[in-house]
Amino acid sequence: MHELQALGVALVGLPETQLRSMALADDLLEAVLEAKRIKSHEARRRQMQYIGRLMRDIDPGAIRSRLGEIEGSSAQASAAHRRLETLRERLLNDDAALTGFAAEHPGADLQALRSLIRNSRKQLQEGNRTRAYRELFRFIRLCSEAK
Repeated sequence: MHELQALGVALVGLPETQLRSMALADDLLEAVLEAKRIKSHEARRRQMQYIGRLMRDIDPGAIRSRLGEIEGSSAQASAAHRRLETLRERLLNDDAALTGFAAEHPGADLQALRSLIRNSRKQLQEGNRTRAYRELFRFIRLCSEAK
């Protein structure tokens, strides 16, 4: 019973779009969405117990496997994001990294990339990471996705 409640807590922690993609039973989905809206501690506790009771009637294995997929994809997405941030920092700090990037991404618009790097460096010297810094990240991400 406690395991099912813990699984319910994990469901409540998910964004609504991911919840809807999990193909949960209608009453369970509504209970989870209602738990996300409840602010009172005691009311939320009772709702979590209700979710645990609803989960007794369904197969928790399917939900656990789907949660594992979601968490795995989130971990992969986070790792990919960190790799792109590292690449952006290398491009900003080392001119030789641009040559390596050009070799890995032959279709990339190098003139636009140089311009973004130059603008990002200028903004970093001024002490802010704003538009050009984000645009450089978007450009690198698009090139990596197209690869």
